[in-house]
Amino acid sequence: MATVEIVSFGFLHGPAPEADVVVDLRRAFRDPHVDPAMRQLTGRDRRVQRAVLGTKGVRRLLRATARQVAAYASGPSVDRIVIGSGCAGGRHRSVVVADRLARRLRRRGHHVTVTHRDLHQPVVQR
Repeated sequence: MATVEIVSFGFLHGPAPEADVVVDLRRAFRDPHVDPAMRQLTGRDRRVQRAVLGTKGVRRLLRATARQVAAYASGPSVDRIVIGSGCAGGRHRSVVVADRLARRLRRRGHHVTVTHRDLHQPVVQR
């Protein structure tokens, strides 16, 4: 099995990391940031996790991304696969998707590391 590195990040805090696959969550999926009660929370908070995972299409995206990793891992010379999980601020959607993807991939036997690049950045004012 290949080693998988997952990096969650916010596009508003800098460019996407160099990655084999970048999952851009900005436009297609509900943003907890718009709810003032969740704005200061992060993807580590259960309320945010429920909101993100309850958004139509997110679970399908997780399955599809896990299949992409399997395809990369089947290549003849792959030892490391990097996945970027990005949203606007890097505190909500990207964190939930990175953590849940890591869980799926570990269950499939991959060695997975997760880095939340922008989790501790200040909330973006928009």
